[in-house]
Amino acid sequence: MPKPRYAQVSLGDTSYYHCVSRCVRRAFLCGTDAFTGQSYEHRRQWIEDKILELTTIFALDVCAYAVMSNHYHIVVHINKKTATAWSMDAVIKQWHKLYQGYAISQRYLNGESLSKSELAALNAKAELWRKRLMDISWFMRALNEPIARQANFEDDCTGRFWEGRFKSQALLDEAALIACMAYVDLNPIRAKMAKTPETSDHTSIKLRLYKQAKNSTANETNSLHPFVGNPRKHMPEGLPFNLKDYIELVDWTGRIIRNDKRGFIPQNTPPVLKRLEQDAENWLYLTQNFESQFKGFVGSANKIKQACKNLGYKRTSNLQNCSHFFV
Repeated sequence: MPKPRYAQVSLGDTSYYHCVSRCVRRAFLCGTDAFTGQSYEHRRQWIEDKILELTTIFALDVCAYAVMSNHYHIVVHINKKTATAWSMDAVIKQWHKLYQGYAISQRYLNGESLSKSELAALNAKAELWRKRLMDISWFMRALNEPIARQANFEDDCTGRFWEGRFKSQALLDEAALIACMAYVDLNPIRAKMAKTPETSDHTSIKLRLYKQAKNSTANETNSLHPFVGNPRKHMPEGLPFNLKDYIELVDWTGRIIRNDKRGFIPQNTPPVLKRLEQDAENWLYLTQNFESQFKGFVGSANKIKQACKNLGYKRTSNLQNCSHFFV
């Protein structure tokens, strides 16, 4: 029996998670329907815009994303530090960007005076909203529901648009994180929707490359979780890799994945793989099979055992596969 999402999230073990949501209908989420010839390509922009909008509301940072024909991938970082730092006013304002709240919260934001009991009730509600604003399930709900309503309206129909449950993988260490991000960013290349990362529409790698091209002095886009370099003593908030190294890694991997470039592994293996002790052959396999090979937790065997222990699992999942691919 599948475990509920809250039983699969352990912030003590990792704050990084890979989520996948798939369309339930025969018709395409995006792209062109082969049966009718109708194009739904514009819906990919709906999803990308909504992902970037939600990063300004939730205490979740987006590390990578790719919008495909009948599904999308997203790698998120749960930013507990940001959520904890929000005042009650900030939490209420963030929540009201998504939903109407309720009468007391609306009165409070309008500057009306509240009784002690009303303030106590509002404070309790704000704490609930704080938890939801750093919850993966609520993020996915806020992303999927409006897209489903838009698509149903456009298709003049009702019913489910997405599968009932989105898929989630906990990324327990740096190797798992960077392998999953590259897997996500290279999805269009593997699907033959693009030949290079810079032409992979509606992906985080193209957004990062576009920002770099527009302003070479800027390290990041404000809407994506930043790269802050290799781990060090006083580590700032962000991805523990250099942006330049990651872009080179994705480009190197993408060239090999392309049909016209298969058959050999170049000697100039990106240095980030050496730092993470990743074999080039294993890396290429991971970046083409990450989603199908692992369920639940992804990382080294020790990390998986610890995460399962912390969550009270009686069995450890993925242990054999992860022992082979992650040190």
